[in-house]
Amino acid sequence: MNGFFSLDEFLKIRKKIKEENKKLVFTNGVFDIIHRGHVDYLLRAKALGDYLVVALNSDASVKRLKGETRPINKLEDRAFVLFNLKPVDFVISFEEDTPYNVLSKIIPDVLVKGGDWRIDQIVGRDIVEANGGKVYSLPYLENFSTTAIINKMKNS
Repeated sequence: MNGFFSLDEFLKIRKKIKEENKKLVFTNGVFDIIHRGHVDYLLRAKALGDYLVVALNSDASVKRLKGETRPINKLEDRAFVLFNLKPVDFVISFEEDTPYNVLSKIIPDVLVKGGDWRIDQIVGRDIVEANGGKVYSLPYLENFSTTAIINKMKNS
């Protein structure tokens, strides 16, 4: 799928981004059922740099974090939807429960998470800040969450 890269493929792209002196913004998550809160967040994340890479939790990672009934959509489908959103330039995935190992290789210029994460909780903050980058917790758009959507569907 166009836009969905292995880490090794993306590291070559990252090298070119650095050579061009462009700013790479990194975020990560499950992005299981895309909703307004996700799109708002991704638009604001992209505004912080030149390129936005989204690292997706693998299906096995999502199951460990969210339970046996998740993800609703498999990795390839989540990646396809994300890559086809205007603010997203690249999509990669990771198997671990956190993107720490991926972050340590990519070393983005900007690391972003949603407002439900305090700055001191953001995984990889140490890596980004040690390399002169910025870390942001963007405001959370109230009343929009995948869990709320799933619960609403169960109760209807």
